[in-house]
Amino acid sequence: MNRENDLRELVERLQQVVGANLTALVLYGSSAADQEFREEHSDLNVLCLLQRLDAGELKKLQPVGLWWWRKGHPTPLVFTLPELQESADVFAIELLDMKQRHRMLLGDDFLLRFEVPMALHRSQVERELRTNVIRLRQAFLRSRGRRPELSELMIASASTFAALFRHALIALGEPAPESRRETLDRLAAKLRFDPGAIHAVLDIRDGKRQPGEVDIEQTFASYLDIVSRVAEEMDRRLAAPA
Repeated sequence: MNRENDLRELVERLQQVVGANLTALVLYGSSAADQEFREEHSDLNVLCLLQRLDAGELKKLQPVGLWWWRKGHPTPLVFTLPELQESADVFAIELLDMKQRHRMLLGDDFLLRFEVPMALHRSQVERELRTNVIRLRQAFLRSRGRRPELSELMIASASTFAALFRHALIALGEPAPESRRETLDRLAAKLRFDPGAIHAVLDIRDGKRQPGEVDIEQTFASYLDIVSRVAEEMDRRLAAPA
């Protein structure tokens, strides 16, 4: 996959179907951070900002969205600026991350001055941690428990948990490093757990170690224990008065 060619073609196709109604196009997440982008694991996440968004405009976008999805990319997010502003409190995690890691493919960089309300951030951190622990358990139950499957389960969820660990630090009033590994180590020191299993998963994801060099079954058990304990400890700490 040539991501730059795909992104250029996406801009062209969107401009062809909606024209001046497209005010901004944003690449966000690890795909916008070259130092953490991994071709085999990182998605090309994009946000389309329109002036008008109704059924007619959505219908114009549909062929482009289908083309993009068939190329293996996540379906674009589509908002107007007022919609994004009004929903910022319930998407605090996503928008804080977007502000930190994004690249403008088209339009003015509105995210530089975008305000993210933090009133619901703590609740979102608790909910997302619990939700993703549940999803990991469900994914395990759907699997046959083989080493390649366990490895893929951990790799597939590692980026999500790394992002949530960063927001756990924010919710606890701690500085949140940009680096996933620094974030992991800082949260491990704060909550007193051994981060070794997650470092092993990040090593495999980043190509620093091969799955055969790691005891996958034991690593998965430790990995599941860590994310479960973090969810439980954040529930306990965030339930206490700020």
